[in-house]
Amino acid sequence: MSLIPATILTGFLGSGKTTLLKRVLGEAHGQKIAVIENEFGEENIDSDILVSDTNEQIIQMSNGCICCTIREDLRATLRDLAEKKRKGELDFERVVIETTGLADPGPVAQTFFMDDEIAETYLLDSILTLVDAKHAAQQLNDRQEARRQIGFADQIFISKSDLVSKDELDALMHRIKHMNPRAPQKAVHFGAVGLNEVFDLRGFNLNAKLDIDPDFLKDNSHDHAGHDHDHAHDHEHGEHCDHPSHDNANEHDHGHASHGHHHHYDDDVKSFVFKSDRAFDAAKLEDFLGAIVNIYGPRMLRYKGVLLMKGTDRKVIFQGVHQLMGSDLGPVWGADEHRCSKMVFIGIDLPKDILLQGLEQSLV
Repeated sequence: MSLIPATILTGFLGSGKTTLLKRVLGEAHGQKIAVIENEFGEENIDSDILVSDTNEQIIQMSNGCICCTIREDLRATLRDLAEKKRKGELDFERVVIETTGLADPGPVAQTFFMDDEIAETYLLDSILTLVDAKHAAQQLNDRQEARRQIGFADQIFISKSDLVSKDELDALMHRIKHMNPRAPQKAVHFGAVGLNEVFDLRGFNLNAKLDIDPDFLKDNSHDHAGHDHDHAHDHEHGEHCDHPSHDNANEHDHGHASHGHHHHYDDDVKSFVFKSDRAFDAAKLEDFLGAIVNIYGPRMLRYKGVLLMKGTDRKVIFQGVHQLMGSDLGPVWGADEHRCSKMVFIGIDLPKDILLQGLEQSLV
């Protein structure tokens, strides 16, 4: 049996998750989807669309979709669904897991890698984060959970964009891009988003492509002018285009509102990119990343790299979520291809200088 793709849907209250789920559960799209609802959800989908007073945890929809609520833990629910599918009691092609508005998607994602039985049955496709344009700025200011959800995302949908001005939307998208430059952002209207934009995004597959928003790299191009030398300070300004240098640990708490366009916030979820034309020494890099993940794992949300390694003419692709890190040999570098390593780290108050210095020291 081929692996069942799973999508994690996350987003704050009112961001449109329920609207999207109702479409998935009610529309004639011809796909058989099992939706796992976290029943601690604040805005329960049941009353509108499901038979409420049933003891049955799993409800079959007229369009072939299935909805079930999490009884004890996610692993048990996933195993239960897989077993019913094997026995022919249920027929579904994919799973969507809705987390509650305040949930951290990290542990949900880790379930797919840490539990062997689940890893042999399901394939985590992507984490989708829905953002409510009208209330996002406030939520991102006030709630770390909202910032974490941005950091974890493989794809970001911004709803209610028609309720804000173009400038507000641009500022929001700019802000989100600095938190997570690898997730494409799309403004959508009330769940009117094609299912092909929701499924099979392959956010977790180890492909040889590192999708970093090209504007993010362009934003920082003046900081990276000399980034292929041996100096860690060439990477200094990875996540903001107009920060002063990071010599002063407190500088980020104040004073940069006057430096430039939209950066009058300083989110704890940040990203930065490391690039180098020199090859990595595999043993040094493994030791360094192992130590970093050991210490900072809980604060590391998503990280990915396509690496140039000494001793192999193939790309090495690695990615991780929290403490879980995996790598794989990718395709051979093309004859005319520019060989370089490119990595992106997304996390909460990560010690950028330590990371950049350690990566620099892991080069051959």
